[in-house]
Amino acid sequence: MVSALNQALFCEMELDENIVVLGEDVGIDGGVFRVTEGLWQRFGSERIIDTPLGESGIVGVAIGMAAYGLRPVVEIQFSGFSYPAFDQLISHASRLRNRSRGRFSCPLVVRTPYGGGVRALEHHSESMEALYAHVPGLKVVIPSGPYDAKGLLSSAIRDPDPVIFYEPKRVYRAIKEEVPEKAYTIPIGEAKVIQNGNDVTIISWGAMIRECKEAIDKIDASAELIDIRTLKPLDFKTILNSVKKTGRVVIVHEAPRTGGFGAEIASLIAEHGLLHLEAPIMRVTGFDTIFPLAKLEKSYLPDERITAGIKKVLEF
Repeated sequence: MVSALNQALFCEMELDENIVVLGEDVGIDGGVFRVTEGLWQRFGSERIIDTPLGESGIVGVAIGMAAYGLRPVVEIQFSGFSYPAFDQLISHASRLRNRSRGRFSCPLVVRTPYGGGVRALEHHSESMEALYAHVPGLKVVIPSGPYDAKGLLSSAIRDPDPVIFYEPKRVYRAIKEEVPEKAYTIPIGEAKVIQNGNDVTIISWGAMIRECKEAIDKIDASAELIDIRTLKPLDFKTILNSVKKTGRVVIVHEAPRTGGFGAEIASLIAEHGLLHLEAPIMRVTGFDTIFPLAKLEKSYLPDERITAGIKKVLEF
C-alpha cells in the first residue's frame, strides 16, 4: 500500500502542477512511513513542503491554498495527531463551499495513517473515523489494499471538496496486489463486494477486511463480504441489496463501539431493511476505552472475536 500511495502522488503531481504536498518530514525524509519518498527530489521544495510541528497551522495553510486554486495534500503523521486541526476542518474546510455560496471550494486531502496492530505508542493507533464522518461537508475514504489505495487517493485529490483519507498502517506493507503504473481512479462512494455469499453479510473497511477474510475461512457458511471503502458518501444500496439476499448482518470495525460508524450502518439497515432480517444485527468492534499499549493490544482488536460474532448470527 505504501508503494501504491506513492505512485498515486507521483501520477497526480505529474498531471496537475497545482498539487502540492505538505506535512512534517514529507520532503527530504519522505514521510514517517516513506509514502512521500522521492517526491521532493522530483518536484522540489515549492511543491513538497516540510512544515513545522503544528497540525492546526498545516491544515489552516492548506485550506487557504485550496481556496486560491491549489490542490494541497496534507500528511498528518498519525491520526491521533490530527485533533489540533479538527477546528480547521469542521469550522472552515467543511463549510467553505456553503459559506461562500459556491464561489470557493476546498479541494483538500488530509492523509493520515490510523488503526492498531503495530504495537505503537499512545495517539498512534486510534480509529476515530466516525468523528469526521459526522461532519457535513467532509468526505471520508479508507482503502483496504494497494489497488484501491492508489485509485481512491487519485479520486480524492481530484475531488473539489475536502477528503479525509485514512490509511490503515497495519496493512501498509502486509498486502501485495497488482497495481497499474499509470494513473487510474476508483469512484468515491462505491462499495466493493469482495466475496459473494448467501448466508450472512459481513460489512467492514480498512485493516479489518483482511481479518474478516480470515474469519470467513473458519466458518462453514456462505458469507458475503463488503468493503465499504467510503464511509461518506456511503454506498448503502450495495449493503441493502446484500441484506435482502442473506438476511443476516455482521459489522466489523476496530473503532470504539459507542457511536462508531457501524452504528450508523446498523441504523440504516433497521430503517430500510428490517423486514429482510432473520437475526439481530451484530457489531464486532473495539471497546469503549483508550486504545491500549502493546501488552493489551491483541485483546482490544476485534480479530479473534469476528468468527464468534458470525457464528452467533448464523445460529440465531
